[in-house]
Amino acid sequence: MIKDAVKKITPSFLLDFYHLSLAFLGAVFYGFPSRKLKVIGVTGTNGKSTVVLMIAKILEEAGFKTASLSSISFKIGDKEWPNALKMTMPGRFQIQKFLKQATDSRCLYAVVEVTSEGIKQHRHRFIDFDTVVFTNLSPEHIERHGSFEKYKEAKGKLFEACKNIHIINRDDKNSDYFWSFPAKKKIGFTMSGGPASIAHYGGRASIVSAENILPLNLKLPGEFNLYNAAAAIAVGLSQGIDLEICKDALLKIESIPGRMEKILGEPFSAIVDYAHTPEALEKVYQAMGGRKICVLGSAGGGRDKWKRPEIGKIAAKYCHEIILTNEDPYDEPPENILDDIASGAPNAQKILDRREAIKKALSLAGSGDTVIITGKGSEPWMCIKRGKKIPWSDKQIVLDMLKERNNII
Repeated sequence: MIKDAVKKITPSFLLDFYHLSLAFLGAVFYGFPSRKLKVIGVTGTNGKSTVVLMIAKILEEAGFKTASLSSISFKIGDKEWPNALKMTMPGRFQIQKFLKQATDSRCLYAVVEVTSEGIKQHRHRFIDFDTVVFTNLSPEHIERHGSFEKYKEAKGKLFEACKNIHIINRDDKNSDYFWSFPAKKKIGFTMSGGPASIAHYGGRASIVSAENILPLNLKLPGEFNLYNAAAAIAVGLSQGIDLEICKDALLKIESIPGRMEKILGEPFSAIVDYAHTPEALEKVYQAMGGRKICVLGSAGGGRDKWKRPEIGKIAAKYCHEIILTNEDPYDEPPENILDDIASGAPNAQKILDRREAIKKALSLAGSGDTVIITGKGSEPWMCIKRGKKIPWSDKQIVLDMLKERNNII
């Protein structure tokens, strides 16, 4: 594509200046709307969208009108619409426009998912973040950033930009790096227990531990969702919201679109999830018991090729049946992507047509089995060659095929 060719020949300092200039112009055009809001930014490799939703639910439960922006949806007060951009963090003008719409609607808070690519392109600049959250970190977008360290440093720039409140997962092995940035208040959260108690909360640096917040009988499966909940609760506490209000809000969440979303429970389970990194994929598989029939691919043709064999190995470790298929091949031959994954899962079937792959998985499922379809979650598009996008919904395809299969639903 012409756009990609231009990027390759343009000096990096000019690209950097271009992105920063757009960020400034966007903020000027919309009147620096973040100055009239409490903006909460959530970053990390996995769990960002879920944490954004959880934080927004807690703030709403406490009576605050709230806006939120994630890879799943845009929401301002009671108005919500899907994120169909195929871009988690919108461009500079679009994100400033969203914040302006939030202020015009008299929202007090805006909760925003912040990506490393967004930070690299200065989309976070000229947004006054009140609070920033770190969920976890594992290798992702390595080819885009050049190394894992540079990827981590990109995330760190969000904490460098916010001097007020930092919320950090202290169980992550990279947490010390994020904890090192100065802030008026730091709150760590942990599932590892320890002597900290809620009574100690409120100082400049404090810990929210599992013993503070449990029991928390979430309707969402997986230990990773307890971490997501702990992050959201820590944010709630930082804003002076009572712990019981935080818990009540989280217990009202029945499901999250495309995040461990159960489409069917009997006679077998069918799950749709966004997991597309090795760590996220393993956590999804660990959360589900019984015989697993797994449909997967590798998001983003032409990028992060290193993770493809790793994804295959993880699928081979946990799944009884593996079907490899398309996700978003872009301009890379999809056969090459599947071959790379299959190097880690030599017994996997390859079905390029994702619809047919899902159909095959459902046909293999028996009573008590679990069909797990990963990679796209609630995304409404599949990106193919020459910049084309075709409408897509893993969930709707499952529902349609289940209707065809002996009128199961």
